[in-house]
Amino acid sequence: MDALGTWDVTMTTPVGPQRMQLHILTVDTGFTGRIESPMGNHDISGSIGADGTLSWEMKAAKPMPITVRFKARIDGDRFSGSAKLGIFGSSTLSGERLAAGTATPPPATAELDGPLTEDTVDPTYREAYIDVDEWRDLPAPHRYVHGGFAGTDARFSFYFPPQAQYRKRFFHNTYPLAVHEDVGPFPIAFDVATGDLGFTFDSGAYYVQTNLGGKDRAGMADPAIAAYRVNAAAAKFSRQVAREMYGEHRPWGYLFGGSGGSYQTIGSAENTRGIWDGFMPFVMATPNAIPSMFTIRMHALRVLRERNVLPAIMDAIDPGGSGDPHATLNARESAALTEATRMGFPPRGWWAHETLGSGYFSEVAPLVPMLDPTYIDDFWTKPGYLGSDPDEGLDRLRFTFDTTVVRTIDAFHKKAELAAVPERDFADAHLVVLSGAAAGKSIPIAWIDGRIVSFALASDQTAVAALAAGDRVRIDNRWALALQTYHRHQLPSADYCGWDQFRTADGTPRYPQREVLIGPLGASGTAGAVPEGRISGKMLVVECLMDIDALAWQADWYRNKVRAALGADYENRFALWFVDHAQHDNPQTPAARGRTVNFSGVLQQGLRDLAAWVEQGRRPHDTRYQVEDAQVQVPAGARDRGGIQPVVDLRVNGGVRAEIAAGVSVNFEAVIELPPDAGSLVAAEWDFEGAGTFPVTAEIAPGQSRLKLSASHRYARPGTYFAVLRATSQREGNTQTTYGRIQNLARVRVVAN
Repeated sequence: MDALGTWDVTMTTPVGPQRMQLHILTVDTGFTGRIESPMGNHDISGSIGADGTLSWEMKAAKPMPITVRFKARIDGDRFSGSAKLGIFGSSTLSGERLAAGTATPPPATAELDGPLTEDTVDPTYREAYIDVDEWRDLPAPHRYVHGGFAGTDARFSFYFPPQAQYRKRFFHNTYPLAVHEDVGPFPIAFDVATGDLGFTFDSGAYYVQTNLGGKDRAGMADPAIAAYRVNAAAAKFSRQVAREMYGEHRPWGYLFGGSGGSYQTIGSAENTRGIWDGFMPFVMATPNAIPSMFTIRMHALRVLRERNVLPAIMDAIDPGGSGDPHATLNARESAALTEATRMGFPPRGWWAHETLGSGYFSEVAPLVPMLDPTYIDDFWTKPGYLGSDPDEGLDRLRFTFDTTVVRTIDAFHKKAELAAVPERDFADAHLVVLSGAAAGKSIPIAWIDGRIVSFALASDQTAVAALAAGDRVRIDNRWALALQTYHRHQLPSADYCGWDQFRTADGTPRYPQREVLIGPLGASGTAGAVPEGRISGKMLVVECLMDIDALAWQADWYRNKVRAALGADYENRFALWFVDHAQHDNPQTPAARGRTVNFSGVLQQGLRDLAAWVEQGRRPHDTRYQVEDAQVQVPAGARDRGGIQPVVDLRVNGGVRAEIAAGVSVNFEAVIELPPDAGSLVAAEWDFEGAGTFPVTAEIAPGQSRLKLSASHRYARPGTYFAVLRATSQREGNTQTTYGRIQNLARVRVVAN
């Protein structure tokens, strides 16, 4: 067997084919060599069996620590074999010889070791180029610089304001689904993740954005590429361009990102030093959030929708209700509601129950079948899992539906049009492929649009790519039902309070536990490593109290990690704002605007306050709070609460509920108060009928941080109304600017008979 030489090898994986080069350097009774691959570069040694089989192990650290066990055979210049990828299952190997007979090891490719600094030269992203450099007038005058890094698919865009506006800083936005380097909308409607050039320039900053590496981040590539390496390289190069434009100086840098972008922001804060000076993660989660933050909601929705008890739950929770959402529930319903609440789901978050689904679950759903394939059989057959509980009766909800693929559609998320779909809900079901190149594969369905289904990027892309017209497929909801209680079997360490309910008095699990925790694997893949709290620079976290996707207590969890990592210095480095009446994204509908507020102004003021903290030493005021059974509680008064938001106390006829005869006027009284150093009120708007339109604006004298208002309204028609008063503050009291406008609201109930 002539094995010496360099081999071009392709390994199939659930995230697509991975290319590597295998250099076999010496052959005797065994062999030695080197692998260069997206999983890292590794020196290897192995054995040669009597049948000529080469066997070796490789301990990979990327995208997460796993041991890969290889077996391969060589036939002339052809290479074939298999690899066991730890918890990721098995894959096949194929390849061909590129060069024969060499016994000289190739030069070692430089790899990064330790945190990135301003002096670190990234071996991949070191040679920047500019291909567009032009002046633009919209949306405001600026110099636009576009480029990338030679030999890579990484791209960046810089937006520089005129000299007169510039105050030696830059803002840098990051989000995992950014597929383009230009500022603008992402493929999903996550409004608050999009940068704002007008605000950036008004804040004296230039703007940075990248495509996070583009194709470089695909498959089993180093997760640090998308997490922080490309961003760091672009940030460093932007300073060079800024010096050429504005003169010699070092611009201050501020990285911010929400949801999955919060993982990237935190990963950057923990794995870089001196590249950015401040960080603002918002609507953030913990490393164990995936997929539990979604599955807890899915389980409760299924149970609570069976008798349609969610309207009664919200009636009790809303102002003027009984305050007891369990009053009308049976034991099973009460248990499901309690389980969600004790995980941290905000009770007020059930308001959109009519249209509420599994949220962003589709983006992470493929991870469980990929990493824990035996869960599905265990769930339906073994004690301790809900699927084997005859009292739950999940068997009656299972179904399959056979159909065929009409066509496939290439897009950011690949789609397939089916010949027919069931006349029932099949959200989160799997598409089991019965024939064709992908036969035997089971692919989670992410989105449904009539007969067209889409697949998330985390799906087995090899199977997705192999789908073709004419393939027979089966829609099967076994996984969809089984995953609804997956959080019960993902018990993390005791510092995660949402899982306390799943421990017995002595701390042991109440339910069977899976061998793998999905959350840390997903978090490390997005953040570049599992967050531990060892941040550089200064960090201001923004978390929303009505967020049903990133539950609020998780910000407190990370605060405790930073405290443990930094010790007594942590208060000089970490601050936290909670935003009341705000969800994961800004309100998009009138119904949402009647209950929740836009928190873009909080993010804008947060970036400005973060800059003032770094550059002038003015630390933001924390929000004061307590965590009780995974629910974040804030004081009622603005001075006690702190933070940045105004607080609104609203009464109707002296209480939070008024019952009147139709046609009779009611009287409203309100007190609006700002926490210290939050500026002054710039707007107060009434929406007496709760339509989300706010047609009545109160007159406010300039410079007020505390204000009493009164109003009256006549309800001509019988009905139940939730009147809303929305207040807006601004740090400088500027009524004309659209930036840094901080909202909060209060609601009361009026029943007209």
